Amino acid sequence: ASHEAMGTVFTVALYGRDAAFLSEVTNEVFEEIDRLDGQMSNYRPGSELSVINREAAQREMIVEPKLFGLIQYSLRASQESDGAFDITVGPLMKHWGFFRGQGRLPSPAEISQVLKRVGYQHVHFDPERRTLRFDVSGVEIDLGGIAKGYAVDQAVEILRSNGVTAALVSSGTSSIYALGSPPGERGWKVTVRDPFESGKAADVFRLQNLALSTSGSYEKFFKIAGKTYCHIMDPHTGWPVENMLSTVAVVPTGIESEALTKIFFVGGVVKARSYLASHANAIAVFYQPGDKPRTFTRTVLRSTSFQIPSDSIADLEK
Repeated sequence: ASHEAMGTVFTVALYGRDAAFLSEVTNEVFEEIDRLDGQMSNYRPGSELSVINREAAQREMIVEPKLFGLIQYSLRASQESDGAFDITVGPLMKHWGFFRGQGRLPSPAEISQVLKRVGYQHVHFDPERRTLRFDVSGVEIDLGGIAKGYAVDQAVEILRSNGVTAALVSSGTSSIYALGSPPGERGWKVTVRDPFESGKAADVFRLQNLALSTSGSYEKFFKIAGKTYCHIMDPHTGWPVENMLSTVAVVPTGIESEALTKIFFVGGVVKARSYLASHANAIAVFYQPGDKPRTFTRTVLRSTSFQIPSDSIADLEK
């Protein structure tokens, strides 16, 4: 079954003996995703996140427990990646025209001004009181780079709580979780697209009880004077990332996989090696421009400590 939410199409494929029961569970999944969309959307003025963005510079905001946990995780991922992943890039996205889908090239002076309102360090929280505030006006939290992975995790939690043992949950081409395996199969077959051709495979994974996310320059971009600008920002410079086509992360949860693809995309191979030396059980794949037009090079890395649970599978077939 498929369902539109969060600006993409969520799909659930699941196995069981009772089709009517599976349909009910799927409806429960989609209702939860709609609830999360209504809570976390930057496009809805009445969402909890929009209210936080409007008022957190003026006063401390009490945040719903699960949303607070997601923001707290995001800020920790920002800190551990030295800001390569940053949920405060919303103002940058707007100035580059990606918020409404119409690209524009801002001036260096504009970017310099916007960067004063970008940076996870501007978000302060109190875990005991579950409050959050911004230390400068104009800061905005944008969960677009992690919310879909979080929604996939919540969907899998609902499936597991209802006794479903074999399912594939996807949020468009962004994040996928492979729960169990289809009958008679060893893991779920998950294809990663070629950075230049959507119908062509760059890699094929066999996954079981793991999440996979991708970030690609092909998702949203625009061209000016023959130069391509992608939607993934380097929070340090205020400019779109260059010399990276796409990245893949395979880890135990959707929320982690989605954060990691941004960290890998922004930081590149060298910084990823350092990150993987201190973070266990992750696979990273990088697709970078090749020497000839419409070609790419591929780099595969694993965490120094890679010991996934015995009921998980992470095989790279191609």
